[in-house]
Order: sequence, then structure tokens, then C-alpha cells
Amino acid sequence: MKLRQFDSIAAIDAQTWNACFAAGDPFVRHDFLAALEAHGCAVPQTGWTPCHAALEDDAGQVIGAAPLYLKTHSYGEFVFDFSWVEASRRLGHRYYPKLLCAVPFTPVTGPRLGARDDCIRTALAQGLRQLAERMQLSSLHALFVNDTDLCALRTAQCVERNDVQFHWRNSGYADFAAFLATLTHDKRKKILRERRRIAEAGLRHQWQAGDTLSEAQWAEVYALYANTYAERGREPYLNLDFFLDYGRRPDTPVRLVSAFDDARRVAVAITLRGGDTLYGRHWGAATHYHSLHFETCYYQGIEYCIDQGLRHFDAGAQGGHKLARGFVPELTSSAHWLSEPLLADAVQRAIKRERVLVEAEGRMLSAHNPYRQHDEQQAAAALSLE
Repeated sequence: MKLRQFDSIAAIDAQTWNACFAAGDPFVRHDFLAALEAHGCAVPQTGWTPCHAALEDDAGQVIGAAPLYLKTHSYGEFVFDFSWVEASRRLGHRYYPKLLCAVPFTPVTGPRLGARDDCIRTALAQGLRQLAERMQLSSLHALFVNDTDLCALRTAQCVERNDVQFHWRNSGYADFAAFLATLTHDKRKKILRERRRIAEAGLRHQWQAGDTLSEAQWAEVYALYANTYAERGREPYLNLDFFLDYGRRPDTPVRLVSAFDDARRVAVAITLRGGDTLYGRHWGAATHYHSLHFETCYYQGIEYCIDQGLRHFDAGAQGGHKLARGFVPELTSSAHWLSEPLLADAVQRAIKRERVLVEAEGRMLSAHNPYRQHDEQQAAAALSLE
């Protein structure tokens, strides 16, 4: 088998690339990655140099693939290694560029090593580590990997790092009221109060597929999205051209839920639908309304999943406040290989200490899950740290 690199996803046939990954995850699809590159979001100028990997057999057929980038910074990754950068500097070693196997700006667990079987997946993982060695890079990082990929990356001498997100799981609820009935009294009361505030403010919500919006409507949505970054003094990762292209394609998985005050769009949650999952990705608002974020980003998504029969709602990274709103903690994993022995040893020890804290956090979160007594075991089981 031979590992080839491509400096653009456009250099790889879309059907060939997509065949390496199971259907259902929109973020590793060729069209999503291609749109990021075509519209200047994940390109060398922004610190993301594409160097995607394809594993070929003796006949030259692609049998494995991985989204791969040379990174000159650690932004847009959501797995923070800034302390490792500082430790590398103190040792007198260069940390950047590093080799990153990930989906840009997307803290969503999914496949990163596209392969039809475990043998090929293991070969691909080992090939990525060897590639980092040949290029004399400081490190290889694979972010938000699923369990299958994690096993392969362990064989490539990568160490596992963990964090916690909060996800909602559909237990076959007939409607939102049926979901509420499974929560403890105080959590149910809180949600009803927050939803009532939105109704009293005279706001209404509407779901739309991305391809039903005009360019002018997408410009409204983008202004709300960009405002979230402007309030933090940052530039948005994605630009309007990306949304006008990817968001308006006839088969786009983009789904928008907007809040309207009369005819004015005042807030929006940008989500993607893939397989049995709704992925909450971006949020923006023009002004402050009490509880609007909870309604737009959480309760509307839960209702949508119930109505559409989706089993899973991944509402985004972080956010312990989700726990009180029906979301339960779930483990996320990343895998890391560092070339410098002293740094690798220090990182491995730091991850071991960090894991103790994650385990303690998991116990605390499970003890405060929002479900009634007979649902506690199911909610706590979502976070397994063994």
C-alpha cells in the first residue's frame, strides 16, 4: 500500500473520496471540505494547508482516505494544545507546523480514517504517523475521532485524550411534552418558564432548508452569525461565499431555525442534518432576548428531532448549562503523537492527570443529570470513561 498526498481536496475524485467513508456524516464529505477550500476558509492563508491523504493498493486504487492539514496555529480545532506549544518552546523545539487529521472548525465526533476494514484503517493510521516523521514535524493530531479510528491510532503509538460534550438522545418521544415528562420537576419547570418567555416576547420560530433561502436572506443569516464573533472581537471562521455555495445547493444538509420578531429575523441557529443526527453548528443574534439562545439552539432542535424521528442531537461543543435542559454528558476523544521524546513524555503524564479530572467531572455531572429517578441510570451510562 502507498500513501499519497494531495494539496487540494479538488484533486481527489469526489466519488472515490466519499466511498471511503460511511454515509451519514456530512462533515467528511467531499463537498463540505471542498467548499471550505474553494471559498478561502481552510487554506494556507488562514493557517490550514490541505495535504489530504489517500491510501492506494498495488493497483493504484484508493482504499483509504483522511482529511489532513498542515497547521501553523491551533485555532479552529476545539482541542486545546496551547500549553504543549509553550512546553515545546521551553525545550527549544519548534511546534508548528503540525500535522492535523480533522475537519476544520467542527468539534463533532465522527470518522477521520476512511477505510472499508480495520486492516486498512490501521495501515492508514500508521501511514499518517510515518508521514509526520518523514516531514520532520513536531506532531500528529487526530481530533474528535470515533472509537473505531481511536483503536487504529493507538496502534500508531498515539495517546488518547478525552473531554466531555453534552448530547441529547431521542428515546422515542411522541412529542416535546413526552420528553419533558421524563425530567425532574425543577428542570421541567425551568424549561417551560424559558419557553413561555419567548412566547410572551412575541417571537416565533421557523425551520428552513438552506436551499430555500435567497441570497439576500442568507446575507441576513450571515450577519447574525458574524455578529457572534464580532462581539468577541474575532473574525468568523466561515465567510458568506461559503454559505451562499454550500448552504444553497439543492442537496445541502443545512437546516436553519430562525427567530422572528414580526417579519424581522433576530436570531438563527445553523444546523446540519446527517443520518439519524441533527448537528447544531452556529448561532447568531442581533439583540438580546431572555432565553432566546436556549429556545433557538436547544428546544427547537429537540422538537425537530422528535418530529423528524432523529435519534441524536449534537448541539455543539462545551456548555455545562445544557445539562439542565435534557442533554447528557458524553465522552469525546482525540489522539496525539509527538516526535520529541521529552515533550511526548510530559504530554502523556499531563493527559493522565487530566483524565482524573475528566473522570471526576463525569461523576459530578452524572449525579446532577436532569432525568427522573428511573431515567438516571440511562443518562449516566452515556458517559463511559472505562
